Amino acid sequence: MNAVQGKVVILTGASSGIGEATARVLARSGAQMVLAARRGERLKQLQSAIEQEGGTAVYQVTDVSVQSQMEELARLALDTYGQIDVLVNNAGIMPLSYLHEKKIKEWDRMIDVNVKGVLYGIGAVLPHMRERRQGHVINVASVTGHIVRKTWAVYSGTKFAVRAITEALRQEEAHNNIRTTIICPGGVDTELVHTITNEEVKRDIEASMDIALTPEAIAHAIAYAISQPPQTAVNEIIVRPTRQEL
Repeated sequence: MNAVQGKVVILTGASSGIGEATARVLARSGAQMVLAARRGERLKQLQSAIEQEGGTAVYQVTDVSVQSQMEELARLALDTYGQIDVLVNNAGIMPLSYLHEKKIKEWDRMIDVNVKGVLYGIGAVLPHMRERRQGHVINVASVTGHIVRKTWAVYSGTKFAVRAITEALRQEEAHNNIRTTIICPGGVDTELVHTITNEEVKRDIEASMDIALTPEAIAHAIAYAISQPPQTAVNEIIVRPTRQEL
């Protein structure tokens, strides 16, 4: 039996990279997708592609850092499909820099998207999941939520925070049969590198892309976590390129 079939999945950051790949992988497995990102035209194209392959998807332009928009996204899922089975908090940005550069706007935006966006997503779906006494929250963190390197201070801080939030959620809601999963990708070939404004750091990251995973590798890890039986919670998955040392 396909354990993904028929599940209603809200997915943020769906317009490219890991999000787009995850939308396609889950839709092919029969999930009913609720797609969110800031780029509406890309969401429209993705919805069309999913439907052409026989899948089901709706979308809504959403800024995850705006709490009211995440509430509206949850309402869209409920109005369209009548339930929410899975939330995948995937949206994130990675403008790496040295702390002495004081790129405060970038710090603020990372915290708004990578941390507050996760919290707002959880807050939007949790009442429904608690009422049904079932659900699954998947938060995309990073290998850098386990290790810290120079220029990664704020980004790593946000991903350590995502891991902490997810573990607390697990402890708080296990008795309600709500599963939690932390996905920690290593190097993946996505648009994240384009958010880096420090050219030196950007070149270093781009130079490491020759060993990077495709977004589909992370999408399949997410699908694996969802596909487990209800009594099984895969709480954390780290997925690195084989050749990645850190």
